[in-house]
Amino acid sequence: MRFQSCPFAGTLAADIPIKGSAMPRLLNVACLQTRPQADMATALDEACPLAEAAIANGAQILFLPEYCGGLNTDGPAVRPPFAPEETHGFLKGMQDLARENNVWINLGSIAVDGPDGKVINRGIMLDDIGRIRGRYDKINMFDIQLSETEVYRESAFVEPGNRAVIHDTPFGRIGHVICYDLRFPDLFRTLAQNGAEILICPAAFTRKTGEAHWHILNRARAIETTRFVISACAIGDVPGGGECYGHSLIVNPWGEVLGDGGAEPGIVQATIDLDDVEKTAARIPSLMSDQPFTLETPRAKTTAA
Repeated sequence: MRFQSCPFAGTLAADIPIKGSAMPRLLNVACLQTRPQADMATALDEACPLAEAAIANGAQILFLPEYCGGLNTDGPAVRPPFAPEETHGFLKGMQDLARENNVWINLGSIAVDGPDGKVINRGIMLDDIGRIRGRYDKINMFDIQLSETEVYRESAFVEPGNRAVIHDTPFGRIGHVICYDLRFPDLFRTLAQNGAEILICPAAFTRKTGEAHWHILNRARAIETTRFVISACAIGDVPGGGECYGHSLIVNPWGEVLGDGGAEPGIVQATIDLDDVEKTAARIPSLMSDQPFTLETPRAKTTAA
């Protein structure tokens, strides 16, 4: 098990003092970098020891990857194990863990029953007594063709959501997106403009796209929004085919990587200072500086009669 615990990572160079600021708003966060598992019970066995180790190291909130309750593929289709929320074994196990350890847990996403024979790729926020405090259903489906042989059609089995979500927590407001949503910067900007201080993007990014784009996209979303970006990503082979990239990230509002989970299962953990959000936004206030504009497109030339 790989365990990366970063020293306090909450001070930016050339900080701008904030009038009336009190003590730093420190928060110990941990990403659990789990492997994709074929069923809920095995997924729970994978996640619990990592969660307990992170909690022992002072974590106040845990972040798990996309499809942390299990993931399989069947050709181009994503086929995660699923159940109704009320009887979902992985969800119930995580609720017990949250309650027993007085810790908040974000389930990056699990598969729950959806309409017309499909499932919903749903992220869930649990409080420190195991109650569900928020849900986010993934909006943008992973429908891509990387090559003639590597094709993914998440929408074949998963019903997309249509609501952006911010979770209210005692630590701050947390905007929730999932995996392929990372490629849609307007979603991140909307969440940040509406008060999110942390933006989370749990993922099961493929190794191929991860090597090319994962770090760049996460850092770009942090820089664009002047917010913390915390992205727990699964690692390793997917039952049925495919491979997840790992490298779970904690990125500060200046775009600096505070923690990287690497290419093995484990934990990436850091103490962040949420006051850095306001400090960074004061330095570069682009999030609130949108100017109206119109678009001019070339007109087709007409030939005189």
